[in-house]
Amino acid sequence: MRLDQFNALTQHQARDVLLACADVARWADEVAAARPYASVGDAVRSARTVADPWTDSEIDAALARHPRIGERAQGDDADAQMSRTEQAAVATDDDEVGRRLTEGNRAYEEKFGHVFLIRAAGRSAEEILEHLTRRLDNDASTERANAARNLREIAALRLEGVLSA
Repeated sequence: MRLDQFNALTQHQARDVLLACADVARWADEVAAARPYASVGDAVRSARTVADPWTDSEIDAALARHPRIGERAQGDDADAQMSRTEQAAVATDDDEVGRRLTEGNRAYEEKFGHVFLIRAAGRSAEEILEHLTRRLDNDASTERANAARNLREIAALRLEGVLSA
């Protein structure tokens, strides 16, 4: 979708596009309401600004839509398609790395109560595993901040990708 097409959508249509980037209703409503944008960069900056900060309930809503790292997102909706594309590099033929990712995901969820989230785009499975292992040492508030930061990065990258297609 081009920026001019996004700018021309109804509020409801633009909101749906944004919800595929991050399932945070207030954020989607505010970013959609701020249209028209003069550039993709302006739209992405607006998305980042409105997302900082997200409330705990908004973070929970966005986290609930993310599959575990290394697992294939289900469904044919835009969110699932974006997730599969982002996690493509996580696929590994190294059984040991795959096993450690699975174990790390389980340990992370037990400790923090939500899926491990990282901007997977541009990162290898080994790099993601390093982050996961390191982040398991965090306390809950530090890790909540990490999850929120990564959610914002993912949402901004997804919006940029949608508007640059």
